[in-house]
Amino acid sequence: MCDMPFREINSKMIEATVAPGQRLFSQRGAMLAYKGEVSFTPNVQGGQGGVMSMLGRRMAGEATPLMTVEGSGTVFFGHGGHHIEVINLTGDTLYVEADRLLAFDGTLQQGTMFMGSQGGVMGMVRGQVTGQGLFTTTLKGHGAVAVMAHGGVIEVPITPQRPVHVDPQAYVAHHGDVRNKLSTALGWRDMVGRGSGEAFQLELSGSGAVYVQASEEKL
Repeated sequence: MCDMPFREINSKMIEATVAPGQRLFSQRGAMLAYKGEVSFTPNVQGGQGGVMSMLGRRMAGEATPLMTVEGSGTVFFGHGGHHIEVINLTGDTLYVEADRLLAFDGTLQQGTMFMGSQGGVMGMVRGQVTGQGLFTTTLKGHGAVAVMAHGGVIEVPITPQRPVHVDPQAYVAHHGDVRNKLSTALGWRDMVGRGSGEAFQLELSGSGAVYVQASEEKL
């Protein structure tokens, strides 16, 4: 998709342009209103490497339901009053929790990554700390992705010289050539208290950016 389809109306609502021959995917229940001839079809089977194989990898085997959005018109999206951040991809890969996806370009290549493969137990510990799944969704290509967060989002650059440490519960997504691992630091643990999830830090290194929400609330 050449033109980015999403325009931010305010921090909690976006407007999406749908044109013939193009499609968007959105989380079910995210459509607030629409103008024009637009159809919404439940996406139940994605096939190998498809949308549902990407989103269905949960510990309980549950899938995040998506709608295929097609036609010609304008659609307004929002969900649960969450803050929405539009991320534009230019050929790189975005790593994001499936339940944080509000809507995204149908041209993007979808997949999954097992978080435990980077940093060993990182995925398992992070699952315990945040209540989120071990599998993270990947979206790759040229296009736009609208993600949801609590309390606003900041984009923090990651450079080889300067890795970034993030509270795992404040992590939203990241993109680029980035390695991640979960680490604990005794000083940090003592400072914030042994019972706190903040005793864990998510360390991201390499080249890219991480999106951090201004809250530790889950969606």
